[in-house]
Amino acid sequence: MKSNIKIKIPVSIALLAALLTAAPLIGAQAPVRFLGTVTAINGTTLTVKTDAGEVHQVDVPTTAVLKQIAPGEKDLSTAIVIEFNSLATGDRVLVKLDPKAPEGAQVASQIIAVKQADLAKKQEQEREDWQRRGVGGLVKSVDSTGGVIVLTSGAGASAKTITVHTTSATILKRYAPASVRFDEAQVASIDAIKAGDQLRARGAKNADGTDIGAEEVISGGFRNISGTITSLDAAGSTLVLKDLATKKQVTIHIGAEAQMRQLPERMAQMLAMRLKGGTGAANGAPTGGAGQRGGAGAPGGQFGGPGGPGAPGGGPGRFDPEQMLSRAPAIKFADLQKGEAVMLVSTQGATEVTAITLLAGVEPLLEAPAASNLLSNWSMSSGAPEMAQ
Repeated sequence: MKSNIKIKIPVSIALLAALLTAAPLIGAQAPVRFLGTVTAINGTTLTVKTDAGEVHQVDVPTTAVLKQIAPGEKDLSTAIVIEFNSLATGDRVLVKLDPKAPEGAQVASQIIAVKQADLAKKQEQEREDWQRRGVGGLVKSVDSTGGVIVLTSGAGASAKTITVHTTSATILKRYAPASVRFDEAQVASIDAIKAGDQLRARGAKNADGTDIGAEEVISGGFRNISGTITSLDAAGSTLVLKDLATKKQVTIHIGAEAQMRQLPERMAQMLAMRLKGGTGAANGAPTGGAGQRGGAGAPGGQFGGPGGPGAPGGGPGRFDPEQMLSRAPAIKFADLQKGEAVMLVSTQGATEVTAITLLAGVEPLLEAPAASNLLSNWSMSSGAPEMAQ
């Protein structure tokens, strides 16, 4: 199972790389600098929080050089000079400190900014592109020599095989251990990808999405867990689950980025019947989509899962579990109850994990073997990767 990876972006790793390679501005003896987000502005002082959680109070004198650059831009010659009052909370900034400042003081000599509005626009464009030109699933096999990765996608009648072709130009990334953030993904070789991993790729694909020339690939090893909630800690946003597979207790951390949904009873019954191989309705539920509204062409999860933008449409009655899950109502931690059965995708771990996607109302699905992979494709599409560039 999995939760899209859906994404609060420490921006621009590309920006940082650009600055580090811009000799006229940053030499080998350059003073300390840091990258972060503006959280407050008081007079001429910026409060900047780095991605590591460090908070800096930085004085910005009139002599400081302030420039703005577009997200992902690698050429500082395109940067424009801005005034201090152009900065706003939420902007991403790379701050270069003045080495001549008094000891203990943090005084900026240069600030390169990426505007929050520009980031939001860039991220939305990236999400749309992953949705339109992306595919995803569980890794079935990897041919590292030939650069070919075979995936299985979907569940039940919608299951299909996808062949992903990579080249030396393909960007390969892998989720960092214990992380569900796309922006923290690390560059890795194809050899790091293993059977059973979850993987998303985007690029030029054929009409039915079964073959793709990948420009970018993101993969990770995650854990699928189904079980019954034995306790809830609202203050710590954690729950303890008895794993049906291992019969052991697992502590689940529910962070702000976790995607949680509740399957309505009729939808759960219908999904269970279809995953068991049935074709009729369950208790009068319609046989196609999540009820009749939406239809076969309605958007699916991010990255263009089956039925999503860029994927082939289907006629009435087309079974698309990913699309159905995407339409299930979102819930909060407070909606969960002790004794309730849930299915989830999490980070790796034996006794303590972080949830990526959690699905409640799944009692009927626990009897359907195909349901074990139900979330594997949908979970990586919950929030679309929020690109760091």
